[in-house]
Amino acid sequence: MSDMGETSVLTEPTAADIVIGGVEPFSMVDWPGHLSATLFLQGCPWRCTYCHNPALQSPRVPGTIAWQDVITLLETRTGKLDAVVFSGGEPTRQAALLPAIHAVRAMGFNVGLHTAGAFPARLARVLPLVDWVGLDVKASPHLYGEITGIDSSGERAWQSLDLVRRSGVDFEVRITVDPTIQSRGQVLSLIDQLSARGIDRPVLQEVRPDGTNPEYAQALGGRRLFDVLPHEDHPELERR
Repeated sequence: MSDMGETSVLTEPTAADIVIGGVEPFSMVDWPGHLSATLFLQGCPWRCTYCHNPALQSPRVPGTIAWQDVITLLETRTGKLDAVVFSGGEPTRQAALLPAIHAVRAMGFNVGLHTAGAFPARLARVLPLVDWVGLDVKASPHLYGEITGIDSSGERAWQSLDLVRRSGVDFEVRITVDPTIQSRGQVLSLIDQLSARGIDRPVLQEVRPDGTNPEYAQALGGRRLFDVLPHEDHPELERR
């Protein structure tokens, strides 16, 4: 099955074609243990309930920073940064991700990638060029549509999980727990499903209302991760 949006084009994209919605010049959190510059790429095919940056969803919004400005920034950070992290939105939506990765590697930077696995075929092409992946696994496959609004998203995400797991690339799996949808039993089942694939220490992430749409923030009603999964459940797992 081909990925949505991965249609053939007459000319190959270049790094200059990448659409960037924001830049964090210094980050200590986007790749744990590394100091990185993080590029937030525009566009995402999913509409997750708890999305805290909906401004990055539309692929039609123009970028806020040119690729040449990124290169200029990185030239001033040589020797000060460990890596460049490509985040989103969903970075694998953009065909220009591949040449952009080549460009920053040529500058001597390691490469990190944040993805929810929406485009497994494109992810497979960039995996040999990245050093670390932060992969969001949102739910068991059959529950994905309730979170993303796209029924086929679970199949794609779990296909991407298997690609990352088998690639040999260092990675981290993150579960963002949505108290408006997920129950304790569903989260425990998800953790068990990941364990069956050899992933024993996923990171549990807290949903925060900041930046979400007002209807979701109201539905959340102040509920927290521990309201769904008490601390005594899997105390060995990191919670953020």
